[in-house]
Amino acid sequence: MKSWYLAVLFLIFNFCVVVQAQNKLNEKGQPIHIDQPFTQDYSVKYYLPDEHMISLRKVESDRNNSIKILSKSGLIQPHAGAFLYPGTLQADRTYLPMRDFEIQGMTTYQTQFIYLTDQAVLSNAWAGSFLVYHSLPNAHLVAMGPDFACLITDGRSINFLSEGEEKYSREASGKILDIQYADDLDLFILLMEDGIATFDHKKNEISDRITIEGVQAVACHKKSMYVGTKEGIRVYGLTGMKMINQYDRLPATNIRAVEIIDGTFWYGTDQGAFSTKDHSHFNFYNGERWITANQVLDIAAGPENSVLILSSNGLSQIHFKEITLEEKAAYFDQQVRSRHIRHGFNATLGNMSKGNVNSGTLKDSDNDGLWTAMYLAGQAFRYAVTKDKEALANVQESLDGMDRLYSINPVPGFPSRSFERRGYKEVLSDPERWQHAEDPAWDWKATTSSDEAIGHIFAFGVIAEIIEDEKIKQQAITLIDTLMSHIVKNDLYLIDYDGKHTTWGRWHPDYVNGFEKMVGDRKLNSSNIIGMLQTAYHFTGKEKYRKKAYELMESYGYLENLMRPMKEIGVVGQDEDDWSKMLSQTWNHSDDEMYFVGYWGLYNYAFTDDLRQKYEIAIIDHWEHERPEKEGLWNIMTALTQTKEFDLEHAIWYLQEHPLDLISWNITNSQRKDISLIEDNFRRQTTKEVLPPDERRIQRHNANMFTLDSRGGNGTQEYSAGDIWLLPYWMGRYLNVISAPEK
Repeated sequence: MKSWYLAVLFLIFNFCVVVQAQNKLNEKGQPIHIDQPFTQDYSVKYYLPDEHMISLRKVESDRNNSIKILSKSGLIQPHAGAFLYPGTLQADRTYLPMRDFEIQGMTTYQTQFIYLTDQAVLSNAWAGSFLVYHSLPNAHLVAMGPDFACLITDGRSINFLSEGEEKYSREASGKILDIQYADDLDLFILLMEDGIATFDHKKNEISDRITIEGVQAVACHKKSMYVGTKEGIRVYGLTGMKMINQYDRLPATNIRAVEIIDGTFWYGTDQGAFSTKDHSHFNFYNGERWITANQVLDIAAGPENSVLILSSNGLSQIHFKEITLEEKAAYFDQQVRSRHIRHGFNATLGNMSKGNVNSGTLKDSDNDGLWTAMYLAGQAFRYAVTKDKEALANVQESLDGMDRLYSINPVPGFPSRSFERRGYKEVLSDPERWQHAEDPAWDWKATTSSDEAIGHIFAFGVIAEIIEDEKIKQQAITLIDTLMSHIVKNDLYLIDYDGKHTTWGRWHPDYVNGFEKMVGDRKLNSSNIIGMLQTAYHFTGKEKYRKKAYELMESYGYLENLMRPMKEIGVVGQDEDDWSKMLSQTWNHSDDEMYFVGYWGLYNYAFTDDLRQKYEIAIIDHWEHERPEKEGLWNIMTALTQTKEFDLEHAIWYLQEHPLDLISWNITNSQRKDISLIEDNFRRQTTKEVLPPDERRIQRHNANMFTLDSRGGNGTQEYSAGDIWLLPYWMGRYLNVISAPEK
């Protein structure tokens, strides 16, 4: 009685702890995500050597975590291989006597390998005692039943083997594609080319087959058969053999393989593999982020809770690991530091060969300053939260890189896009942007954009706000003043080496208010410049910045511009100029990025509480329009306003569902029947619900999250997690809407 009472108290206590954790709020009354382990999937791939295109047939693993693959050339096995470092497939010479057998089929029984040869069914387990001879020399399919009984077939005839001998042999009435054993009813399932029959080994009877058009694969689960066809999945009850369900709204419908692993349904198709618990929500594994080829041949349970997917040119092992967001951040921190830092810049690794990260080269970018600013801010947030000296060192290194953007060119206060050592082909190929520095060893990139400027001010403002190190703080404030002095001195333009303003570095009223009100740049540039001027005034105290901001708001309508509801942004009429038409032809997701990084200075450094309340209205209005994208960074940034509702669960979904593999693999989703396409629209939203990050292309925050396909850059570059993932995570930690890991 006492133990029962204690057990009830224990359950009540744990229920209360869970409820308390789910309802935990920060000091501003905002919800906090409690960082507990979640399941992260990733793939380790094993390719056939290019010169050995062997026909692969089946894959299995045993209780010893060994993996065997059956090919027409015999047994092969995976060699080496790790995440992002693919292994190969090679001949299996583990057990020398096996080379004398002509192995034609393979399965497992009691988690041990079973082999079908042209003469016998045998195993190396159980001290080699299991060996049964048969009379079907072309048999290539085997299914194990009870007590070491088994059924074999050559595609035309079946032989039932039990107690060490053949018990029954019969020719089937059609071609047999596969055989399975259904232990729930103690029946063997015969997958025929035009349907399904059963074999009752106790009665030695083959049932009449039920016709199923386009049948290709079958697996049994809880007295039901899940049948893969060319047009989807059909579910039949084993008792009565009646169809009880069908599923056609699938990521792909040409089902070639079916496997049920620990209650999860796995399907292989000619367009990848997918898994599901309930046939209404799917995890789609398409492209070489996940599998060696989309033509799936077989699926099996793998070692240590993994899943093995055999494709036409190799094997993929999908791993599932329990980690916290902080552990994922640690992995991404290392990814950035080991492969993505170029002169302190947060850079992309390009020119890769087939996803080989060791074959890549660091690339400069027109947006080196912006991508680095986002990484830099993330590292500043990380340091503020953890006081990790490595984070502070990262801040200093990248800030020095940003600082040199201003000193390497001859224009006072003008930020270069990038810089690189002189003489490289890619530098010389773009003479408009690339200019020679005074130092003969270096070149610098000109034509800097407004997105660079707002990114710089965002990062410098974050550092000045939260880094206690006085040297770093003053360096950031000096850079704020340097850039904004240039802009104010030059009448709100970025003036390049040639004395002309750059294409996009324009915040002057003649440019901004020259657009119709529905053109996004009128609202965007107003929002950005006010936030930039407020930031400069907040940290320098120089009246010129405050005066200019109020002049723009009161005399030129910039406050009205930035407060304009997003629903009013749209396409201009046909009578407008070509520039306005170009800017308004569709929603610009790069503008979203510029808005949101600018909101840090717009909201935090508002001159008055009244202005801050107005800015909050504008930010929330923008966020409302972005909600369908479930964009992690936009949701976290919206928490700046102290609003209680900012879709924290979607931000966590973004962080958890983001793949560890940030390589630009080809991805195809447009053919999927499990997604709901919508009509063409201004926002370029293609589907009713956005796909998870691990099922779409790798992209930065300035891209359309509803893009379904990605072609042409298969395995040629790896993106940095510095701006894509680490910024929203560490900002969430800093704003205290994501907790440190808790047990």
